[in-house]
Amino acid sequence: MADKTVLTVGTRVRVKSSIMVYHHPQHRNQPLDIKGMEGEIIAVLETWQGRVISPNFPYQVRFAPKFLAHLQPDELDVIEN
Repeated sequence: MADKTVLTVGTRVRVKSSIMVYHHPQHRNQPLDIKGMEGEIIAVLETWQGRVISPNFPYQVRFAPKFLAHLQPDELDVIEN
């Protein structure tokens, strides 16, 4: 499991779990397993309108210019540079 202190905006990550998504731009409304895809954390959701929140999927990861997903920390591995 990835440590929350390591997962910050700008961290490069790889999806380590088998996760089916249906919103990939090139596979719209079709199941796509994103296991092994690499991307960058662009947001860590901790507050909303000034209030602390506890989202189920707090990490917003961008994989391509038009494809991003919200994921849990145990679904990600940090990529060392």
